[in-house]
Amino acid sequence: MNDHLSNQLPRERLRKVFEFLKAYSELRYPPVRDINHQLRVLRLNDLPQHSAVEVFRDSDANGIESGDADMILRITRPDITACPSPPALIAEWLKPGWQEITNPVEILDWRGSSDNAALFGRYLLEITTGIPVSLSAPSVHTLYQAKLNLKRALVVGVSQSGEGEDINRVMENARECGAFTIGITNEPASSMVGLVDETLLMHGGHERSVAATKTFTGQMILFYMLSAALVKDGRTIDFEVVPDFAARALEQKPAILELVQRYVFMENCVVVGRGLAYANAYEFALKLMETCYVVAERFSSADFLHGPVAMIERHFPVILFAPPGVMLNGTKDLIGRLSELRADTLAITGDIEAAAMCTRSIIMPREIDEFLAPIPYIIPAQLFAALLAEAKGLDPDAPRSLSKVTRTL
Repeated sequence: MNDHLSNQLPRERLRKVFEFLKAYSELRYPPVRDINHQLRVLRLNDLPQHSAVEVFRDSDANGIESGDADMILRITRPDITACPSPPALIAEWLKPGWQEITNPVEILDWRGSSDNAALFGRYLLEITTGIPVSLSAPSVHTLYQAKLNLKRALVVGVSQSGEGEDINRVMENARECGAFTIGITNEPASSMVGLVDETLLMHGGHERSVAATKTFTGQMILFYMLSAALVKDGRTIDFEVVPDFAARALEQKPAILELVQRYVFMENCVVVGRGLAYANAYEFALKLMETCYVVAERFSSADFLHGPVAMIERHFPVILFAPPGVMLNGTKDLIGRLSELRADTLAITGDIEAAAMCTRSIIMPREIDEFLAPIPYIIPAQLFAALLAEAKGLDPDAPRSLSKVTRTL
């Protein structure tokens, strides 16, 4: 008898687990019904009584003639309910906080500078909100035509023009897959605005240059705002001081104009950044490639030591973002190794010691901390690329073989 009961308990516990998981799944992923064409106001003369239904007469309801007023039932969507309580048999297995229904945030990377802004957004959102963030692969949607489970997910599309065919098709697919969609763009009349649930506009004015600059920093500031809206118990960032820091960064132009003369004949270089500055490395390298025709590789300081450092030789140019914060010591270690290899190092930094270790440096205000650094630190890099292009006899606003809107799938 005891053996029979001991065999029954695990079986009963397993049954309870499956029942609980089924209930939890039905709550988290409720059936999706198309209500676009259903009436939101129903006229019912003989509505049965029920405690959950409130009935009233409304002869002044919009769209109803006073002579035709009937019983009115107004329908609204219910708020999400609480998670079902687990059976006592399995409650001891659950970790604290199991009942919180959290939504992953998927940032859709587009192309070029918008891709780099999305990379920054990923770091910022994960650090400040604790929400997992994934960079999307557009071809999964556009060419492989996969249908992802995006119920209760937030998908953010990032596009300067809002006209990229690939990103717009992805946003359409994401909505069909159950996601709530947000578009970040600079063009209020773009196609993207009509495809997403909500739009975050940069209000940067029309960008005439092919190489995105103000729209890149505009996308970054919108990620700060999105982070502030989503954060609960994480870190809040006083991003309202960023415009002042950006203005001070622009004051570096005379020094950078003199500096670029030393790099007029540069054909190859490496750009390094890590953490919140990782996206800056990608963006600066892109600007050097598209405006100066320099072959610019970009790496995190950690990845660079896992192989790419082997290509460094005497006078090879390496440009490093070295803002204060948790990544600074690692960046200094890399600068030390590059000095041993006789590389030509240029640091954008507010740390005097890091600047002294490099061949050359662009000194930033020391009070700009790690979380506020990405925008003010990319501005000297944008100036460097524009002024270097001019020093090379090129037009940085109209690079060869490029157009403002690139259409790909």
